[in-house]
Amino acid sequence: MTNDLGQPFADRLRAYQNRIERALPDLAGDLEPLTGGQVVTAARYSLLAGGKRIRPVLLLAVADMLQPDQDEPLSGRLIRFACALEMIHTYSLIHDDLPCMDDDDLRRGRPTCHKVYGEAMAVLAGDHLLNRAYEVMLAAIEPGRPETLLAAQRVSAAAGRSGMIGGQVLDLQAEKTRLSPDALERLHEMKTGALLAVPVEAAAVLCQAGQAVTEHLAAFGRHLGLAFQIRDDMLDLTADTKTLGKTAGKDQRDMKSTYVTLYGLEEAGRRLRQATAAAETSLNALDKDLDTSFLRNLARFLLRRSQ
Repeated sequence: MTNDLGQPFADRLRAYQNRIERALPDLAGDLEPLTGGQVVTAARYSLLAGGKRIRPVLLLAVADMLQPDQDEPLSGRLIRFACALEMIHTYSLIHDDLPCMDDDDLRRGRPTCHKVYGEAMAVLAGDHLLNRAYEVMLAAIEPGRPETLLAAQRVSAAAGRSGMIGGQVLDLQAEKTRLSPDALERLHEMKTGALLAVPVEAAAVLCQAGQAVTEHLAAFGRHLGLAFQIRDDMLDLTADTKTLGKTAGKDQRDMKSTYVTLYGLEEAGRRLRQATAAAETSLNALDKDLDTSFLRNLARFLLRRSQ
């Protein structure tokens, strides 16, 4: 599918993913038994299970667009923040799969963390990844570099009650309830959109981009997050478990409000295309000074994804 968007895009996406895969094991935490080796093993089981790595890819791609000639300290800060975002995302998946949440047995094509290590250890593994993410980001702070702390604050807010956790609360409260269109959009802006928008914002902050550039990029991230969620809702209905790498059909089984249950598959597809177009439109103001082609192709890649 990436080849449909051109070999340069496919090669660059793979290069970002490989860079992240190389960095994650070293940053994931100590395996020594005296420092919580078992919980780290459980955390690494989920963290290193592969995946698209979209959130860290977004951060690195935006940073390369804004500042293609990076010195070593900036490059080091960026990869730390990129990996921290993947740790936060993985922690959310571990907890989301627990019986008290979505109760799923499969993630990324293999048994979920709690099925392998038990529920208690899975909770602790998620806790470890969240705290490790903050440790990794804060270790990048240097005297006289306030943008690093600001970026960490943005990530923290996106993961907290005004972002992902708040969205999960709304999701739990909405079980077996038919949400209004506005309520559904708000839920997904928080639960999924916040952690897809913040890599773009964090990259802009770390690269010290101007306010106008940052605002256009933030709008791109928000629209991309909505498109990502709509595609997720559609795949839950149209894809099979083997392709998805997680249990298909759970939204209907759990009677959740989704873009498909609210609007139907055809209208959900139209809204997906609309959100993707809006994401690309957000980049138009940047085209004079910046090469936005990779971000545009990434939006199209997510539009067409099968998992």
